[in-house]
Amino acid sequence: MKPLSKSIFSFRPLLFVGVLGGCLTMSSCAVVESGIDRTVDGPVFPADTCVTMQTDDAPLPVSPPPSPSLTVSLPLTLTTTDAILLTLQNNWALMVEQLNPAVQNTFEDTERAVFDPEATVEISGGRTDGKSQSSTSAGIRDFSEVEALGVISLEQYFPTGTTVTLEGKAELDDYSLYRDALYWSRLGLTVNQALLRGSGTTVNLARLRQARLDTRMSEYELRGFTQSLVAQTEEAYWDYALAKRQVEIYEESLNVARDQLHETLTLIEVGRLAESELPASQAELASQEQGLIDARSKRKTTRLQLLRLLNPPGANLWEREVDLIYQPTLPDVKLDPVQAYMEMANRLRPLLNEARLQLLRDDLEVVKTRNGLLPALDLFVSLGKSGYADSFGRSVQNMDEDDYDAYVGVRFQYPFFNRAPQSDYRRAMLNREQAQKALDNLSQLVELDVRTAYVEVNRAREQIKASATTRLFSEESLRVETEKLRVGKSTGLLVARAQRDLLINRISEVEALVNYIKALIHLYQQDGSLLERRGVVAPGRETVNFSRVMP
Repeated sequence: MKPLSKSIFSFRPLLFVGVLGGCLTMSSCAVVESGIDRTVDGPVFPADTCVTMQTDDAPLPVSPPPSPSLTVSLPLTLTTTDAILLTLQNNWALMVEQLNPAVQNTFEDTERAVFDPEATVEISGGRTDGKSQSSTSAGIRDFSEVEALGVISLEQYFPTGTTVTLEGKAELDDYSLYRDALYWSRLGLTVNQALLRGSGTTVNLARLRQARLDTRMSEYELRGFTQSLVAQTEEAYWDYALAKRQVEIYEESLNVARDQLHETLTLIEVGRLAESELPASQAELASQEQGLIDARSKRKTTRLQLLRLLNPPGANLWEREVDLIYQPTLPDVKLDPVQAYMEMANRLRPLLNEARLQLLRDDLEVVKTRNGLLPALDLFVSLGKSGYADSFGRSVQNMDEDDYDAYVGVRFQYPFFNRAPQSDYRRAMLNREQAQKALDNLSQLVELDVRTAYVEVNRAREQIKASATTRLFSEESLRVETEKLRVGKSTGLLVARAQRDLLINRISEVEALVNYIKALIHLYQQDGSLLERRGVVAPGRETVNFSRVMP
């Protein structure tokens, strides 16, 4: 298994409604767990037009990523595609999340190490000086004994529950009461097979399979985080576009209020209006100035939020200006029936796939704990060939003689009451039931999210036409009140009120468009298809399929 590459995303060109967009490629190396169906079904989405807007009918070229050498005097010029690309390349939070699958992958190696062969070498020696009772006469006599031992063994534990040990041993025993030292060599093979508890690949591979599932879960978490980050970036892009447009509208409205104040003063001077009409125009001008101050402040804060997400290379991050390439026109998006988005969410929503993996993980926990209820019953066989001589070399040569040892037996172990395994098994069953209910609940919540987002898209689209109609009537109302004021049939207060209504309705019209775009983004986030529609390839695209359940 290869570790995740340092950059888990890359971008590829993709036609994006007349705009050359970007698309990310990702190299992920998590081991495919046999209980997960990684077959990708369903259509591959073309990039739609709910995020990129252009200034004319000609396609807009994608702006190259800013060079690290850019100074604060050069602003960022961005389309939404550029914004997504910068975020995926430079966002610190994403860099942190990208490490999680690689970290989780290390636990797979830890569990796989259980089945790695292990070599052991032991060398020891010692001398004993003491006294021993004489076997030929009464009394005690002195003796000395020199012992040396060398052991080398190779042991392997297999997923079947079998432990195989190959051992070579050499021993020296030099006893002063005997005339010659004894050298002993032995080559032996020991096999221990679990018959009940710990028997079979199903239970012995459970921990490794759980580690693999954990790695897959971390990939779905990364996908969910990436999808949320892309959505945040697009929303921040359009919030900044809205904030800039609001400043422009306030500035235009302020100029109109100044012109209206100047005209009111002129009409007062010529005696066509009373001086009592002046405060209304002055108040409206002051109100427009207050609104402009707030709009400029909002533009600055939204710019900072966008820069935080983009994190463009170069110095003086917070001082960078951002120019957006867009034109607030209505995206031509035809919604499919809501059921189509539900089916999409069922396949692609990272939370659902992660919950399914958790259910598979709990299945494995049930397998482990159920096996733990069994008593330990092991069959062991040991075979050895030995050689004895007065030197080490000759003892090895003498191993072809008839000196051998052979043992066979069973080992049984079962604790009274067996409470700990029983409690582990009950807990695993309860956790499994809880995970199933959590998945059912999450499925319902996802359906609620998708249906709510679908309703919001339709509402936002209808609001665009309604707000445009309201703005047109407000313009006409202001024109009429202004003409009536000039002939003395209206008041400055009514004109100021008409100016304020027009300002509000102009802002509402732009907000309606931006809200519709953001509603589409939110819908695609809820059905899990946002990355697909933006041409972003990220880990966790595969649907977890229960048709292939682990044994």
